[in-house]
Formats: sequence, structure tokens, C-alpha cells
Amino acid sequence: MSNNGIVVVRGGGDIATGTIYRLHRCGFRVLVLESDAPTAIRRTVSFCEAIYDTQTTVEDVSAVHVSSVDQCTAVWESNKVAVLIDLQAKSIKNLQPLAVVDAILAKKNFGTNMDMAPITIGLGPGFTAGNDVHAVIE
Repeated sequence: MSNNGIVVVRGGGDIATGTIYRLHRCGFRVLVLESDAPTAIRRTVSFCEAIYDTQTTVEDVSAVHVSSVDQCTAVWESNKVAVLIDLQAKSIKNLQPLAVVDAILAKKNFGTNMDMAPITIGLGPGFTAGNDVHAVIE
């Protein structure tokens, strides 16, 4: 797959969902990487709920749990967000996305680095711009 419009977001909790929603509405093909048992404070407005419910909708955007990267294209073609269990972010290498956004909000970096994509962004504390990501939004 090429990086044409693909953005990978690590984490699909309630705060991350705002970022995912906006990226999707701007036309990017978004893949959310989650754990097999994600947690969120506001579950009804979190795309990570797709892990439990197969599909979830926040406002007018739906997210679908996929079991492999190969299923993402069909989800994107149906104008939805793909959600994959991949806590270690191993799928990033094969996808070669345009950007990676770490939205785990764990107050520390769980391995996101500038080699993952041409643009890497860390949301929240625990990142250093120019060291492990290109930019930090806190």
C-alpha cells in the first residue's frame, strides 16, 4: 500500500476520537491501532468501542473493527474509519502511512518514533519534538 492519504492513529479513546474524526472529515484514510481491551472515560464517543461492538458511530462517522490491514481498503472505500488491534504498531511498517499520530495519552511514549512516517505527532505529555516525534501537541 502507498502512503496516499493514510494516517495511523495509535489509540482510539475519547480524546483521540476528536482527532480521528477531524482527520476523517478532512479526507484522510484513518487506521486506529488499539489494544484488545481498550479503555476510555467517555465510551459512547470513542472509536475504540468498535473493538467490543464490531462497529461504532460518533456523530456521523462510523468506525469498523478489522482483523487485518488487508480489510482496511474496503472500510475506507465505504467512508469509514478502520480500527485494528495492534498495540505494538507492527502494521505501520507495511502501510507506510503519510503520518502517525500517537494519541494513547499515557504520559509516556510507547515506542512512537520519527522513522514510522514522514510526519509523526505525539498528543499529550511524554514526547519530545525533534527527538522521538516531529511535533507535540499537549
